[in-house]
Amino acid sequence: MLPVTAEAPCPDRGRRASAGADILVTGLGATTPLGGDVPSSWQALLSGRSGVTRLNTPWAEQLPVRIAGNMNQDPASRLDRIRLRRLDRSQAAALVAAQEAWADAGAPEVESERLAVVVGTGVGGALTMLEQDDRLEERGPRALSPYTVPRLMPNGSAAAVGLLLGARAGTHAPTSACASGAEALAVGALLIRAGRADVVVAGGTDACLHPLSLGAFARMRALSLRNDAPDLASRPFDHDRDGFVMSEGAGMVVLERAGFARARGAHVHAALVGAGVTSDGYDVTLPDSEGQMRAISAALRDSGLTGADIAHVNAHATGTPVGDVSEAQALQKAVGTHPAVTACKSATGHLLGASGAVEAVFTVLTLEHGLIPPVRNLDKTGDGIELDLVTGEPRRTPEGAALSTSFGFGGHNVALAFTR
Repeated sequence: MLPVTAEAPCPDRGRRASAGADILVTGLGATTPLGGDVPSSWQALLSGRSGVTRLNTPWAEQLPVRIAGNMNQDPASRLDRIRLRRLDRSQAAALVAAQEAWADAGAPEVESERLAVVVGTGVGGALTMLEQDDRLEERGPRALSPYTVPRLMPNGSAAAVGLLLGARAGTHAPTSACASGAEALAVGALLIRAGRADVVVAGGTDACLHPLSLGAFARMRALSLRNDAPDLASRPFDHDRDGFVMSEGAGMVVLERAGFARARGAHVHAALVGAGVTSDGYDVTLPDSEGQMRAISAALRDSGLTGADIAHVNAHATGTPVGDVSEAQALQKAVGTHPAVTACKSATGHLLGASGAVEAVFTVLTLEHGLIPPVRNLDKTGDGIELDLVTGEPRRTPEGAALSTSFGFGGHNVALAFTR
C-alpha cells in the first residue's frame, strides 16, 4: 500500500479524473467461497482454486442443481451468539466483511455525522423469511423469532453495519439485483463528492442457498447442470458454458475523501475515479449490450479516462450463454479488445448482490499487486467473444486503469473505474 502523502496517482485526463482521485480505497474486507477474508480469498483466486462444491444436504437431492459456492468460513464462527440471534446469514456475512475492511483501513477516527454506510443486496433476508414461514406453519405464530422483521428487511445488512460503526451520515441499501454491491460503491462515491461524508463503508452481501432459490433459478435455466464436476461448472466466456453457479458471501470497501485520508496518515490501496450507472428499459431478465456499454462509457466519462487508458477489466461474466456474449460486445465497443480481462466467477461462482463488491475488492488488489487472476475452466473461447482473456497463470498487470463491471436482472448496469 502507498502512504497518502500526495494526491492519489491518476492520469491527467480532465476535470473528472481530478475529482475522482479525491476518493480513495483505504480498507478491504470479504468473505467468499474461496476464503474467510481478503488475503485467503485473493491467494486462492491467484492459485486457480475453485470455491464451488457439491451441496451435501438432504434437501439438495431433490433439486436438478446440487452444486453451489458456500462461504469458505461460516460467519457464525466469527460473531458472538447473542449478536447472531438478531442477524440473517447475509447480515452476518456483511458484518464480518465490514469488520475486516474497517480494521484494514486502520479504524478511522471520523465524526459519526461524517460516516456513512451503503450495503447493497439482491435477495436480503430471504433465508429468514423462509425459515420463519416454516416455523409458522409447523408451530404457529408464537414460535416466530422476535427478530424476524429486522432480519428479513432488505436494509438489514446496511443497518447492522451502520449500528456497528455508529454511522450517522446516512445508511443506504441499494437493491438492484446482481449489480447491488457495485452500485453501493457508486452511491458511496456520490456521498463523498457531494460533501455529505468523509468516510463511507460500502459493499454488498447475499446468502440464500435454499431449495426455493436454487430451484427457481434452475427453472429459468440459468444455472449450470454440471453436478458431477462442481469445480468445472462455472465457465465464463467458455464455448461450453451452460449457466452460472449460485454462491454466497460479502465484500466491503472503505472509501475516503483524499484530504481526510491524508490528514490522518492513512494508507491507500487504489483510487475510485469513476462510476457509471444505467438501466436498460428493455427486459427484466435478458441483457442489453447497449445499456451495458452506456454504463462503461459513463464510468469513463466520469473518470476523465478513455478506452485506451483501460489496461484491465474484471468482467461480470456469469457463464450464461447469452449474458457473456452481450458483455463481450459491450466491452469491445466501449473500450476495445486490448485490455486484459478476467472473470472471477469462474472461481467463486455468482455471489448475486455481493458479486460486484467482491469483484471490486479483487480489482483493487489486481492494481495494487500488479497481478491479474486467471479465468478458470476456459478451454475454448465462445463464439462472438473477442477479448484478451487471462488464462493459466496470473498475468502481470499493464500500466493503466481498471474497470469492474456488474449487471443485474431488471436491466441494472454498473461500471466502476479504479487507478493505482
